[in-house]
Amino acid sequence: MSQANNSHTINGAFPSPEELGHRFQNFLHSLARPVVFFDTETTGTDPAIDRIIEISLLRASPLPIGIEPPRTWRLNPGIRIPAEASQIHGIRNEDVANAPTFADVAAEILQVVDGADLAGFNVGRFDVRVLQTELMRVGKSLDLSSVRIVDAQVIYHQREPRNLGAAVKFYCGKELLDAHGACADTLASLIVFAGQLERYPDLTVDIQELHTLSSAYNSGFADGGRRFVWRDNEPVFNFGKLRGKSLRWAANDPNERAYLRWILQGTFEDEMKAIVKDALEGRIRTRGLAEELPEGTRHEGAGVKTPGLKAPA
Repeated sequence: MSQANNSHTINGAFPSPEELGHRFQNFLHSLARPVVFFDTETTGTDPAIDRIIEISLLRASPLPIGIEPPRTWRLNPGIRIPAEASQIHGIRNEDVANAPTFADVAAEILQVVDGADLAGFNVGRFDVRVLQTELMRVGKSLDLSSVRIVDAQVIYHQREPRNLGAAVKFYCGKELLDAHGACADTLASLIVFAGQLERYPDLTVDIQELHTLSSAYNSGFADGGRRFVWRDNEPVFNFGKLRGKSLRWAANDPNERAYLRWILQGTFEDEMKAIVKDALEGRIRTRGLAEELPEGTRHEGAGVKTPGLKAPA
């Protein structure tokens, strides 16, 4: 049996119902059964193929029980943790080499969530799905037919809209008139950016640094169409029948090379086709900064080419 480690809140210890406020106490009084708040750290962002590396469960029960100490497990996912994932959560392959597997702790996890509803941040779209998939892999299941799911991210986005009008009000204290008119929206984007510079003194005014910051959202993708994601600094399919498979593997598989040639004849984006064409010719693009490479190895577009690869027949 694995040993679960107690985790902590951002303030160093999990809070009491009194510390969370009167409204939260009313929430606990209203419960007919517990709610388990939980979060996962994983090998990637696809709940169908990625694995859990760490999971933490915190059970909030109707008063007088209240909040129980959280339980956290760090797990060996059974597959390599990509470098991109490690950069986000800081968990590396060597950190979990001797950790239990999900199969080792599945029964304990089910015991915590049994008879409870679920809650968390972005749990509905990702964490619940990756948990279900992991349970299925080990021959277990989580019946969600009667489980209520509370997603704090959905509430956040509903109450704090992320559109241009909301940005104008937040940064400039004004209402956006004629929203969705090109002229009004253009002017609004200008005053929002000016408001951001005023609000965040540490925000750079250098255009190149602003470009880098603005591109960070797409930095996990090898192309603008998001057909490939970076995994261990090489392209991995993000669509279709090869989703989750590496481009290097496909380019070296005689059967899949036909699929790559089909892509070149299709209506896909030119940038994506260029990546596939390189792979068919034995050059796998890698994630890196072209300006740090020696002259002659630079490549336009996402990433650079890996030199010296022999094209498979």
